[in-house]
Amino acid sequence: MKNNKLKIMIAVGMLSSISFILMLLNFPLPALPSFLKVDFSDVPALIAAITMGPLAGILVAFFKNVLYWMFSGSPTGVPVGEIANFATSILFMLPVYAIYRKVSTTKGLTLGLSTGVLTMAIGMSVLNYLIFLPMYTYFLNMPAITGPALRDTIILGILPFNLIKGILLASVVLVLFKSMKTWIDKQTAQFS
Repeated sequence: MKNNKLKIMIAVGMLSSISFILMLLNFPLPALPSFLKVDFSDVPALIAAITMGPLAGILVAFFKNVLYWMFSGSPTGVPVGEIANFATSILFMLPVYAIYRKVSTTKGLTLGLSTGVLTMAIGMSVLNYLIFLPMYTYFLNMPAITGPALRDTIILGILPFNLIKGILLASVVLVLFKSMKTWIDKQTAQFS
């Protein structure tokens, strides 16, 4: 039991480090707001969730954001972007984990990824509307985005960005899954 806990802690630490490095390699998408950046740091968090359970995936997502905030800083001093990234990770990862746990096949993973992409896109649109965009305007002392401008930012910026990011993430996960399926199954059995 103790040995398994130690293995999980080491695996979470290693996957968090990989996730942090992948987060540093972020890039904006053309024609969308430049503050929205794509990174593939959710892939290690998803691997952690699938192999060791949702708590391990959440911890990887948490630690990568803490590391990113510590190393990159925040213009406001408040890690609004990192909190948003953490929420994005959870909204993407948990549906994939839940569905893949019930149907541990490529079909189950594809269904989980599709659900995760939609959950992330819709959830982040709502969270940006209610929480994150108001936090940005408050902490950056900018005029609040309201009315049609807020609606347009969500519908024309946030929603398409998260759909594109989710599709890119899902594509990478599917490609990795095909080559790593045996290893993932072995790790899942070891940590269960």
